[in-house]
Amino acid sequence: MLGEKIRQKRTEKGMSLKELAEQTGLSSGFISQVERDLAEPSITSLRKIAGALEVAIFHFFVDKESEGRVVRKDGRQKIRFSESQVVYELLSPDLNRQMETVMGTLDPGGATSSEVMTHPGEEVIYVLEGEMFITIGSEAYTLTEGDTIYYYGTMPHLIENLSSGPMKFISTITPPRF
Repeated sequence: MLGEKIRQKRTEKGMSLKELAEQTGLSSGFISQVERDLAEPSITSLRKIAGALEVAIFHFFVDKESEGRVVRKDGRQKIRFSESQVVYELLSPDLNRQMETVMGTLDPGGATSSEVMTHPGEEVIYVLEGEMFITIGSEAYTLTEGDTIYYYGTMPHLIENLSSGPMKFISTITPPRF
């Protein structure tokens, strides 16, 4: 299903495998395997693909767009990447808004990705539970329950859970890019 949605968006944009590979720095062969669901992309690779296709990562996981305002806790779209120690839940009704809100649950000792990330726009994070260690550019911060942090998404950033228990946070990003 993930591969099918990537292929559909790529063809919608009139983009060849080669063009997508050039824009992402990934090989055409790898992208072809992903599109045929023979390979599972890392969160870093999926961010590159989503960026080149000008969609949020959740675009590939949301079953349908919502016309409503309410997202029930048992109706949230969830994603987890095989190499990642974080589960994301989409708290926004859909991706057709000016911002998106996700809740992340990060396993002890885990990180949101294997390398620092960037994205367009702005982000604010609220720590619900546990202890967050976040690096933004060359600065590092430790946040605990109830703390918030704001930053420009274009700054390289990485979130880690250095504690022994799970860490939960809510992140709001504008424009929607996750």
